[in-house]
Amino acid sequence: MKLDVISLDGGKGGSIELPDAIFGIEEIRGDILQRVITWQLAKRRAGTHKVQVRNEVSRTGKKMYKQKGTGGARHGSRRAAQFVGGARAHGPVVRSHAFDLPKKIRAMALRHALSSKVRDGALVVVEKAAVKDVKTSTLRAQLDKLGLTNALVIAGVEVDANFALAARNIPNIDVLPNAGLNVYDVLRRHKLVLTRDAVEAIQARFAEKEAA
Repeated sequence: MKLDVISLDGGKGGSIELPDAIFGIEEIRGDILQRVITWQLAKRRAGTHKVQVRNEVSRTGKKMYKQKGTGGARHGSRRAAQFVGGARAHGPVVRSHAFDLPKKIRAMALRHALSSKVRDGALVVVEKAAVKDVKTSTLRAQLDKLGLTNALVIAGVEVDANFALAARNIPNIDVLPNAGLNVYDVLRRHKLVLTRDAVEAIQARFAEKEAA
């Protein structure tokens, strides 16, 4: 399929051919997208939540009272979880929440995410994402004119420094290099903006995977 290429100032920049295998999938698999988003968010979790277990509680280890003859239950330490000030039983410990997901599933999800943007008319291709001056107000006016008030911008191999500085204070606008393209960020924004270089990089990325 062909898509028009525009510039940030609204001018025309020709057109670009988008491969159907990446951008033209008609039946979007929501289950695949959900699996990959869950995988991404699980990897982001710090996993630093923790409680004090029995051997970490700073209390005496002396036996509370004699074993027999009291008429009460037998206890050996006030560190046990059933006592006020004691440890917590079966609480969370430091761990990783990450889990494995096949590379083919991740690649499939990215293709479906890109295709969903094309299907919804939410994909915009620009010639390049670069500005001469670091002016947030100017860039915001340009994006508003293009209808990009909530968008993810994939800016190329490296993000233009001036563009990154101008865009960082604009709400709901994310800017990433080609390597940062991912399913979660694509779907969390209403529109996806790709530079011409980014489109070529995406095609090369999937071509390498198919060759492997």
